Amino acid sequence: MQRFCLTLDLKDDPELIQEYEAWHAPGKGWPEVRQNDLDAGVLDLQIYRFGTRMVMILETDDDFSFEKKAEMDAKNSHVQKWEELMWNYQQAVPGAKPGQKWVLMDQIFQFEK
Repeated sequence: MQRFCLTLDLKDDPELIQEYEAWHAPGKGWPEVRQNDLDAGVLDLQIYRFGTRMVMILETDDDFSFEKKAEMDAKNSHVQKWEELMWNYQQAVPGAKPGQKWVLMDQIFQFEK
C-alpha cells in the first residue's frame, strides 16, 4: 500500500465552501468518478479542511501511479465533468504549476515505532 498527501485551496467564499462540502456529503459523489478512482488503484480517499485549505489523504495499491490515473481521468467524461464542476469551488495553492489542482506534499516526518 502507498499513501500520499495532497493539498488544494477552496475559493474564500462561505457559500461556495458550503456547496463544495454538500457535493462531498455521503451519497452525493458521482459513482462513475468513484469507480474510476477504484479502477486506478485508490483504496481510500479522505479530504480534510481548515478554512480554505484542504488536505487529501490518498491510500492506493502498490501499482498505483499518478500518470496512470491521469490517463484514466482524461478518458473518462464523467471525471472530466466532475473536475470542471469542482474547479468552480477550488483554486490552486501558492506555488502550484499553471493548471495544477491537487499538489503532492512532501513527507517530512514519520513517527518512529
